[in-house]
Amino acid sequence: MTDTNWTADLTRHSGPKYLALVRALREGIRNGALLPGAKLPTVRDLAYSLGVTPGTVARGYQIATQEGLLEAVVGRGTFVSSQSRRLGPTEAIYNLPTRDPDLDDAIVDLRSPQLPDIGQTEALARAMMKAAEGIGRQYLEYPGLKRDEYCRRAALNWFSEYTDFDTVTPDDLVLTHGGQNGIMMVMQCCLRGERPVIYAEALAYPGFRHAARLNRAEIRGIAIDDEGMVPEALDAACRRYGGQLICVTPDAQNPTAGRMGIERRHALIAVARRHDLQIIEDDCYTAPVTGLPSLRSLAPERCWHVTSLSKSISAGMRFGIVVAPDGMGEAGRLTAQHSYFGLSRPVTDMMAHLFETGEALDLKARAQAEMGRRLQMLLQALGDQELGWQSGLSFVWLTLPLGWRASAFARMAEAEGVLLRAADEYALQDGQAPNAVRIALAGGVSEDRFRQAIETLKRLLERMPDELLV
Repeated sequence: MTDTNWTADLTRHSGPKYLALVRALREGIRNGALLPGAKLPTVRDLAYSLGVTPGTVARGYQIATQEGLLEAVVGRGTFVSSQSRRLGPTEAIYNLPTRDPDLDDAIVDLRSPQLPDIGQTEALARAMMKAAEGIGRQYLEYPGLKRDEYCRRAALNWFSEYTDFDTVTPDDLVLTHGGQNGIMMVMQCCLRGERPVIYAEALAYPGFRHAARLNRAEIRGIAIDDEGMVPEALDAACRRYGGQLICVTPDAQNPTAGRMGIERRHALIAVARRHDLQIIEDDCYTAPVTGLPSLRSLAPERCWHVTSLSKSISAGMRFGIVVAPDGMGEAGRLTAQHSYFGLSRPVTDMMAHLFETGEALDLKARAQAEMGRRLQMLLQALGDQELGWQSGLSFVWLTLPLGWRASAFARMAEAEGVLLRAADEYALQDGQAPNAVRIALAGGVSEDRFRQAIETLKRLLERMPDELLV
């Protein structure tokens, strides 16, 4: 039974119906129609009363949960969050996992990769003590355009495995608070006009669309295949809508784990040059060396290479690097200065130490090795399924067997204590999502718990969907 007979009038809100539902939920919480702790109707019940598909309601509930408006409790249902009334109507949506300590023992979170501790905490402690020894007058001053040069110079070690980055200099780098902040910075630096157009892969990292929305840009999805964005589809979209920026993940497409071949890279860059588009090359998953040239090396006049340490060393440090196009480094740093005055001195001191000592690259290699063991466990258990993966990458793309719906499989997995991301979380507005899920590798739980979670998924896949969806 629900605690409320609340329903929504979606006709009062423009745009896709799932977003109209989110707006209606916000409104109901603000005006008191939905009280903290109230249990909401089930997805099927609300979908029936509104005359929409269950997928529309599920997506609306999912976004509202990510905003903090709602909270989902395994086995009990969806409730209005006790904290939700504090949130405003423009609260930003980020697809970051939230963890309830009371449920940690019962749930294995495979939504976003969790790093194993293979020495990072000790290394960070040493770096923090080293930074403390050097505290002086510089800690009393604002970070300037040139005061982080020592860290930018040290950060070049991070690219030492990229042979085609030999010509990159400290002047080409911009330091950011992680990859998402780097994407935001590039958009702020590049976009012009009241409603600029950005292109992303039809299935893409959700942070692209969140950053586009915050920059009042229109984002359009471009068809993808096994190698990522299709150049002909991009060219057709540019002829119709114009555009200023492309967001792509060529080495480790998120979420499909695809890789863009050399011919595709050249073709995509040709379209970008033809229509004078800037390119964001997202390399935050820092896939193992592929032997393929980066887009930044192939198009140094227009490509912004974005990476971070969140998937390889520490998500909590919030440290990212943007390699700007030739001659655009200072413009990028000026944009960062106007936005957040650059990174704080303790962070740059700590990271410079990790780069200079070689610990950063060593920790990255050790973390990838540990995650590689987790990947082998997953492949051994689910090897008979249709999987997209790369060695050294911390997620796998599972195309579900015929008859399964991604949202249904994710709900069934959640009921068994395993959290996944369904494909529709990566689809752009009004886009089509395949029946697939992304499975992230959980390095933050024991091997036994991770193995049990994968066995749970295997057991679900062996059952007929019809018997679960009656």
